[in-house]
Order: sequence, then C-alpha cells, then structure tokens
Amino acid sequence: MKVTINKSIANGSIIAQPSKSYAHRLLIAAALSKEESVVKNVVLSNDILATINCLKALGKDITIKENGNNKNTLVIKDNKNFNIDKVDKIEFDCLESGSTLRFFIPIALLLNKKVIFKGTKKLISRGIQVYEEICDKQGINVIKQEDSITFVGKLNADNFELVGNISSQFITGLLFALPLLEEDSYINIITNLESKNYIDITIDVLKNAGITIEVKDENHYYIVGSQKYQSINISVEGDYSNASFIESLNYLDGNVKIEGLNKNSYQGDKAYIELFEKLSNGYCECDIKNCIDLGPILFAFASLKHGGCFTGVNRLRIKESDRIKDIKEELEKFNIEVTEFENENKVVINNKNINKPKDILYGKNDHRIVMALSIMLTKFGGIIDGVEAVNKSYPNFFDDLKSLGIEVEYE
Repeated sequence: MKVTINKSIANGSIIAQPSKSYAHRLLIAAALSKEESVVKNVVLSNDILATINCLKALGKDITIKENGNNKNTLVIKDNKNFNIDKVDKIEFDCLESGSTLRFFIPIALLLNKKVIFKGTKKLISRGIQVYEEICDKQGINVIKQEDSITFVGKLNADNFELVGNISSQFITGLLFALPLLEEDSYINIITNLESKNYIDITIDVLKNAGITIEVKDENHYYIVGSQKYQSINISVEGDYSNASFIESLNYLDGNVKIEGLNKNSYQGDKAYIELFEKLSNGYCECDIKNCIDLGPILFAFASLKHGGCFTGVNRLRIKESDRIKDIKEELEKFNIEVTEFENENKVVINNKNINKPKDILYGKNDHRIVMALSIMLTKFGGIIDGVEAVNKSYPNFFDDLKSLGIEVEYE
C-alpha cells in the first residue's frame, strides 16, 4: 500500500502509543500465573498478536475488550478446555516478531515436549544462535527449516554463559523461564551487554509478577528456582520508541504534545530526548548501542539537520531488515550521503546537498524505516510504498499524523 505525504507542519497533541516492549512482557508474565490477570492499554499490533497466538498455544484463554482509540484490555486465564499434558506437540506461530520467538523458546522448553516455532522466512533467518548453543550443551535437539524451528528436549537449570551483544531478547527469555525450574540458575554475560535497558524492563515486569531476580551486576544474574508467578492487574505505559517519531516533528517547526509517557521509565529509547538536542545543535557523534531501535529515525533526523556520526550500529543489520543498507538506499534518493564503516561499527550521514526525492520511497517491510521516511517527507512531500509495515508496532501511525495536521493521502 502507498501513501502520499505532502509538505506540512504538525500541531496538536496525542496520547503515546502503549509500549510494545512492556506489553509483550506483561502478557507473558500474566499468562505464567495460574490465576486470572488483567493487562490494560494494549494495542493489537502484529507483534502483540503474535505473542497472543503463543499464549493461546500454551493453553491460555484471552478475552479482549476494546476501549476505543485502538486501545484494549486483555483478561488472561487458563483455558479449561485445554489440557497441555494430553498433547504431544505444540506449535507457536510467531508471525514476524523476533521478541515473541526469543521470549517463548525457553518457556516452551520447560514443557519437555516437541515444540515447533513457526514464522516468516525472514524471522527464522534472523537466527537463534545463543539458544542453539544452550540446546547443544543440554542435549536438546534443534531442527531448523526455512519457516520453522523444532525443539525436542527440556531446559534444565544451569550456569548459563552467553553473549550480550547480539540481542538482549535471549536473556529476557531465560529470565522468564528459569524461575520456574526447581533448581537455581545463573546467567553470566561474557561480552559487553548492549541494550541493558530491555533487561531492566524485564526485571521490572517480573517484580510486578512476584518474581525475584538477583542482579549481581549488569553482567551477572542469580535466579532462584521454584518461584511462582502472581496475578497482575496493570496498564501498559507509553512507548518512547514510537514516540520518538512524533517528537521529532517538534524539531521540524512543529508544536506537538505527547501525553502518557512515564518520565521514570526504564525504556532506553527515551534517549531520543538528549540525542535530538545534540543533533539539532550541530554535527556530532552519537553512540546508539543501547537504543538501537532509534537508528532509523536518528539517521533521518540527522539528514534533516547537520548530519552526524553514529557508532554501535551493527545490530541494525539483523532487524526486520538490514536497516543500514536499506535506509541508506532510501536516503540516497534525497541525495544524502550515507557511509558505512562496518569494521568500525559506524555510520556517517552527510546532508550537504539534500533535496526532494524524485523517486518513490520503499518501506523495505520495516515499520521503523516507513515511519522515519514519513517524517522526512513532511519537509519535502513524496510517496512511500509498503506502508502497511507500520502494523507491526504502530497501526494508527498515519492516523496520528493526520490528527496533527500532516497531510496524508492513501492510494
């Protein structure tokens, strides 16, 4: 699907999109309780629908109550018509959600059954190397195909050693599962830990569900076994990741107020507050290893301001797209020079000759690339193809832009 965005200035206020990072985790924690739980302020983006799919596969009954403005309240309880002990295998459909896949694998491995994880070829190709190494050590059989990964075996308590510079999602998956094992476990991160804030979010959610994780330091975690998840009744806080796209409009002559953000949030992407200021004041260097999802909007923002140098970028290559290669192709349509330094984990943006793109822009099946390019077109006007990708995390993104006075036309 295509949209045309005309040159326009944003004015008005919106309520922040609920945090996808918190919603995934709160729904999983709620489902791991034996009692009924309630999670409010949930948007049913494609990624969240993937997590709901997997909760149902675990035998959970989920009632969804619409509250207006795409916000929903979910009631999670056991499905009385489902007896997990009587099934030989369980299939989990993760669609294209990397968080869902990586969070659920350790949980599924508690069941000691044949478990099959399905998803798009792109999702499966992103890999689960960290888990494969754990499974190899514990004798769990892993069978990989183009669109699925099958596991046979049971996860056991252990002293887990894993890298922290690929994805924090592997650590989160273990933190959900290990408290339910009888014996205690340790997680030792043997590299620098990137995106630590996502681990902080996980531990915050676990605390709300009555689970204790002992943090020795940012690379060492002690998990007591035989814990029980408690019922939760909680609302999902606003999302800084998606708010960054809207907030950028305030630096492009707009006047937008975003309500519903927690100033004391653990979300690492609230770093955009500081980074937008730096980039507005002139060419500068920004380390984004702990807020990697901001990459596309920061590249776009720097292109509209003074350029910039971005370090800690390599994990952008293993997201929904290769976000460095793919956004580079689109930014070059604005005559922006994007230079990759893969060996130095760095990208440099030079915008000296920026102009309106003559060609249609493509979203590359990546929600954050679509949103970043949309912000750029508010200054120039133009067409983006493949905008349905925003359904992954922010289904009402274009509705919010229109409510702020941005001229958006659907083809």
